[in-house]
Amino acid sequence: MAKEATEKKAPAKKAVKKAPKKSAESGESTAVVRGGRKTREGVVVSAKMEKTVVVNIVRRVSHPLYGKVVLRSKKFKAHDLLGCDEGDKVEIMETRPISKDKCWRVTQILEKVK
Repeated sequence: MAKEATEKKAPAKKAVKKAPKKSAESGESTAVVRGGRKTREGVVVSAKMEKTVVVNIVRRVSHPLYGKVVLRSKKFKAHDLLGCDEGDKVEIMETRPISKDKCWRVTQILEKVK
């Protein structure tokens, strides 16, 4: 009886229900849904490289102490297959690393420069 009181049982594992796989016959996709990728909008500030543009992203944040709205900007190098020019407003999306400092790609040109 003393042995039974001192022995502790491991907690029972909860059963995890898996979603049923959808067959290809029913016409529904069996692709795995990945997490959402980050997207940003900005202005192309440099297009002098081959297949690469530099996009300036400006965001508005509240100052942590004073509460004033402050503009913060950051430049991203993005892979460009659409042929952007300087001054274009573009949307970029996060992607796999393409080079040492390029892990974004241009998904669409929102507004062409005149």
